[in-house]
Amino acid sequence: MNQSSADGARRTRAPQNLEREESQLWRLILLFMVLLAAGFAALAWERLESLPFHLGPAAIGVLILSILLAAYAYGRRREVGELKVLLQDLQQHVGAAPSEEQLDQLNELIARSQRSFKELIDSFDDAACAMSLDGTLRTVNKSVSLLLGLPYTQIVGKKFTDFLEEPSRSVLEAGLPRFLERRHWAGNIRVRLKDNPGALYFDCVLNGILKGGEVVGVSVLGRDVTEQHEKELRFTELFETLQEGAYFSNPEGKLLDANPALVSILGYANREELLAVDPSQLNFDSSQPPMLGRAPGDQGGVRAREITLRKKDGSAAVFLDSSRAVWDSAGKLIRYQGTLIDITERRKLERQLQQQEEFRRRLLESFPDLILVIDLADRYTFVSSRVRDSLGREPEDLLGKKISAAEDQSPELLALYKEVVSGAKSFGAAEYAARHRDGSWRTMRATASQLFDAESRLAGVIMSVRDITMEKKLEQQIVQSERLAAMGAMIGGVAHELNNPLTSILGVSELLQDSQTTEAAHKQVGILQQQARRAAEIVQNLTYFSRPPASGKIRASLAEIIERTLNLHAYALRKNNIAVDFLPQPGLPQVEADPHQLMQVFLNLILNAEQAIREVRERGTLRIRLGSSDNSVWASFRDDGPGIPAEIVGNIFDPFYTTKRPGRGTGLGLSICKAVMKEHNGTIDVANAPDGGAIFTVTMKAASAAGQGA
Repeated sequence: MNQSSADGARRTRAPQNLEREESQLWRLILLFMVLLAAGFAALAWERLESLPFHLGPAAIGVLILSILLAAYAYGRRREVGELKVLLQDLQQHVGAAPSEEQLDQLNELIARSQRSFKELIDSFDDAACAMSLDGTLRTVNKSVSLLLGLPYTQIVGKKFTDFLEEPSRSVLEAGLPRFLERRHWAGNIRVRLKDNPGALYFDCVLNGILKGGEVVGVSVLGRDVTEQHEKELRFTELFETLQEGAYFSNPEGKLLDANPALVSILGYANREELLAVDPSQLNFDSSQPPMLGRAPGDQGGVRAREITLRKKDGSAAVFLDSSRAVWDSAGKLIRYQGTLIDITERRKLERQLQQQEEFRRRLLESFPDLILVIDLADRYTFVSSRVRDSLGREPEDLLGKKISAAEDQSPELLALYKEVVSGAKSFGAAEYAARHRDGSWRTMRATASQLFDAESRLAGVIMSVRDITMEKKLEQQIVQSERLAAMGAMIGGVAHELNNPLTSILGVSELLQDSQTTEAAHKQVGILQQQARRAAEIVQNLTYFSRPPASGKIRASLAEIIERTLNLHAYALRKNNIAVDFLPQPGLPQVEADPHQLMQVFLNLILNAEQAIREVRERGTLRIRLGSSDNSVWASFRDDGPGIPAEIVGNIFDPFYTTKRPGRGTGLGLSICKAVMKEHNGTIDVANAPDGGAIFTVTMKAASAAGQGA
């Protein structure tokens, strides 16, 4: 008896050892499954998040489901193990009736197994149930009870049609033959409860319950996707009603779907016609890869770009493409989805605006006047490019600066601005002096009027400024010419009136000189006669200057013409303490010239020298030298003034160029001198002396050389 008990114990311990090893193996397998699910959830999270409707939580759901299945499998494994032990114990007592204790253990195990199964399916968030082929519910989980709002006992044993309005029994019966054939079905089902008119949507998986190889029932597992369905429905409505074009395309640029707006924009009759178009046909530039596909080197997930597509009629349409790439769980790009906003008209309007802006800019640049806009804070807000020609400055030199704080600010211009901006005048004009960047002074005329904004509010003053330096100089020259003409007529008359008494004085003085016997009287009469001759000579020079001979060139001596000019200006030179160092060189060739015009040239050079000397000192010297070389005759006029700045030496012969303020010089003197010398086939040059002062040199051909040249 003891030996048999020991053998039985050994036989009992052997299966228990195998059971422990098998249990340990199951734990390892289940643990591996849970870890594998966790790894999958971690890898799939980012990819699922990039998909529409944010399906990232599905990865967590897979992990939780795996843990629950592992727990359920492990629990069931324990129960099966206990049953196996119990069955082995029963097998050892074959032929003997099971004891009451064994039956209680078996019933407890079965009940516990049922409770575990019920707890497992009740832990599912998804609805789960089992029913017979006639629609009788055999079991349901807690989610179904909550959905129907009834306890478990009031649901099991009843037909599903007692609770559902939709799907109807006829619909299920129509699909039953096909289900019995395949024993599996998956898809979306629309559900409507009898006590709730609202529709619900479930993503369901149906599997056949087999018995003896035949389907005797159906197990149903359904996930509530009503919210997802509503989102899809709203997305579809939005997709269909968007005024902008919306599309889905594959990486090769083939359109997968397009909304009606895009179909209409591209000029196709319907969606099917557009989706059938080859991707390259949508390209306006056939040399480029498909516009709606993935371009070479494009690795980004979001695109915001401007593209040009070909419409059905062949015309180009410009779109603003805002799209996003979609990948699958393996990281492979599966499609692009985005919107296309037609900006063809916008780009056309922008080009028109650019053309108008360019036209306005060119119009202002070609406008002869300088345009200025000054705001209410007296700041320059616009300066046309004409400021470069008028004042030698750049528009940026004035923009943002106040008119009252500008360099060389003009009181006249500021007063004009204040009068117009204050409303005292709606339109006004003023003349003012402005300094050019090169140092010269310009006379400007400004006309101003009030400037209003789009709401008819005063925004500032707009001015049109014109350089009238030339006009003013011409006006001064005309006035000066008229004065000279009047003076010439007057001098001619005075000279004529003086000639008669001077002739009488000369005649009487000669008679008196012959009749005087004493040396003192003879000397006094000689002085009288000498001064009378000098007065007669001055009158003759005045007559010669005011009433020149008939137009034409004659042979003349430069020394004689210069001497006559000095006699005319001798008084002014003495008054201004300017000594004249004139050395006429005898034997110089004569020149072919108009003496009157040459007198004007020499007088202008003498006046310029006088003014230059007076700028720096109270007394000075004018040195005049004559000479000849190579069949030419020259005369140089050298003063001991400040000289001419190197940067303006090249401009002093330009018409109306002067460094004096307006009213103190016309700027025409040297330009007239140059014109006269050019008419005489001569030249006039200027240079600065090494020790200070300026040297003007007049060069003319000798009379014999001029005749040969002619």
